[in-house]
Amino acid sequence: MHRFVFRFLGFFLLTGSFESLAAPASIRKSSDITIYSDDKFYCAFPSIVRRRDGELLVAFRRAPDRRAFGEKGITHTDANSYLVLVRSTDAGQTWSRPELIYANPMGGSQDPCMVQLRDNSLICSSYGWAFVKTEAIAGLKGSVHYGNYVFLGGFLVRSENGGRNWSDAIIPAACRGETARGLFGEPIPAYNRGAICEGHDGRLFWAIASNTSTNSQQTETHLMISQDKGKTWQYSCPIARDDRFSINETSLYQTPKGDLVAFMRTEGFNDHTIVARSTDGGRRFSQWIDAEFKGHPHHAIQLPDQRVLLVYGYRHKPFGVRARVLDPECTRFDGEEIVLREDGGNGDLGYPWATTLSRKRALVVYYFNKEDKTREIAGTFIDLE
Repeated sequence: MHRFVFRFLGFFLLTGSFESLAAPASIRKSSDITIYSDDKFYCAFPSIVRRRDGELLVAFRRAPDRRAFGEKGITHTDANSYLVLVRSTDAGQTWSRPELIYANPMGGSQDPCMVQLRDNSLICSSYGWAFVKTEAIAGLKGSVHYGNYVFLGGFLVRSENGGRNWSDAIIPAACRGETARGLFGEPIPAYNRGAICEGHDGRLFWAIASNTSTNSQQTETHLMISQDKGKTWQYSCPIARDDRFSINETSLYQTPKGDLVAFMRTEGFNDHTIVARSTDGGRRFSQWIDAEFKGHPHHAIQLPDQRVLLVYGYRHKPFGVRARVLDPECTRFDGEEIVLREDGGNGDLGYPWATTLSRKRALVVYYFNKEDKTREIAGTFIDLE
């Protein structure tokens, strides 16, 4: 249950360059970096954007490492889990100290999924948990809880000035048919871990995880659409569901021809990636297909030659982060798997997010640990050859 809650033109706008772009023949790992690490904190679930002036912003979830307090372990639920960001003005070589994005007044926040829109504004989706004492849990009728933490559902925040200031929380409507209940017994607001996609027509597409069945342990995915840059959201259609396993943590990508492609995590399907496609602007999706490789969750970006870099975590031995290069329309998934990291301490790592830095360079960020020690925000530079 815990993890259930869990642009040809776009490239020009990010780089400010309208030069002819040479098509990279391949990609190659260059080097690894540490973006943020502090042994007092458990840092995880990053996202990255590149501003028009080249500044990089990395958002992530930061919470105390409870082992530093003498506790036996660490979890993904914490009342002191906040959304923060760091900046780099030198292409990722050095990074600022953390700045607060949002502190949830009811509890902890998770998985800041930050996306830059074509008008240069930022939108960041997240979701929250509230701590409730043991004696009160039984009285919360129908609420989704994990130990002493009750799920609050999703929210979004927006910034018009490069992440210096953020709006109040935007609480989206619940998914149509949502059966899961929150802290106050209401259907939980829409939520997801994964990239919102700004369509060619300016609409925002958000793939959310939901539960519309009587099986409270199983989730499926649905599409929400915003016409006003994320201030309000309307339900559109189901994306994928299967009675045998859960589907969640979905990133969306729009191809040059306009197809919406959903890259989805599965639980109970041997961690296989599955993919669904909409060819009609998000009114309906095709039956999902098995991409036939393991890994989750995913993030997809367009490379200078319009091919797609798909990155994903690999929470199996050898633990790390991997990538594939897909054709521009994302129709084939059987290309070479590129190993970016395979030196992780255990499966509590990954959740990568990528951005291009130039025509010849990209950066993939993720959270990482070695030997089950500090969870830090790290990155890998990729050369586009």
